[in-house]
Amino acid sequence: MRLLLHLVPAVATLLCVGESYTIRSSVSWAVTSDVVEEEELDTLSDEAPAVLVDNIGIWKQAYPSSVYRDASEKKPDQISKSEDVSSASRVFSYRMEEVKVPSSIPTPPPHEEAARVARYMAHYSDWGHLATISTQEQIKGLPFGNIFSVSDGPADNSTGIPYFYVTPMDNTVTDLRSFPFASLTFSEAEGDFCRKQVYDPEDPRCARLTLTGKMVEVGPEELDFAKEAMFSRHPVMKKWPPGHNWFFMKLVLQQVWLQDWVGGVSVIPLEEYFKATPF
Repeated sequence: MRLLLHLVPAVATLLCVGESYTIRSSVSWAVTSDVVEEEELDTLSDEAPAVLVDNIGIWKQAYPSSVYRDASEKKPDQISKSEDVSSASRVFSYRMEEVKVPSSIPTPPPHEEAARVARYMAHYSDWGHLATISTQEQIKGLPFGNIFSVSDGPADNSTGIPYFYVTPMDNTVTDLRSFPFASLTFSEAEGDFCRKQVYDPEDPRCARLTLTGKMVEVGPEELDFAKEAMFSRHPVMKKWPPGHNWFFMKLVLQQVWLQDWVGGVSVIPLEEYFKATPF
């Protein structure tokens, strides 16, 4: 009996030395420390990761257990430079590309110049909130909001017209095919200005812009510009899975609504909006 009691901790010790365990989604499995899995992600590869599609969403990715292995389990001299990266950066198997944006975003125009403020926000915002009328069964006919990356043109060429790169698999695109009108909202809280001024995002001095109009697919004559507009500002989009049938859309404006100061809002005539410049 005494011999058995001595053997149990000894066996447990050998198991701990021979294997390490990692936990993902409350499930544990053994990971040998001296074997590199063939499916391990290559952080320098130019290939897009394989995306698994289900009925929950279009972005669901499964990664091998080696991605989640704690680097601290290895000795310092065993960690190569390519492995000395954060776990977040290893989620992507393609090289991160430089985004072509101005070296420094200029300060916003004076709030009295409403049209310039609107163009400034439309140009320097990388993303916005798009509201549509939902076709989802549970909320059919009700408002539905979604976040989209946008661009009104390359860094040095602002048009004031938001462009989008979308997939038919997105609920918002389904909504637009039923009713093509939408509102796109930007907030100055996206950048550093409101934070530096200690403005709450709902503070009227932290400007917000809502562009309302009709969402249309970009035609062949405008396709090259739409690609330059989106891919120069969001280069990772070029690597998104082609099986999702991505295509370009733009918002044809009908109203420009702006609040950038205390005391009311401005509905800017389209002529003034397009005449203004964000630079």
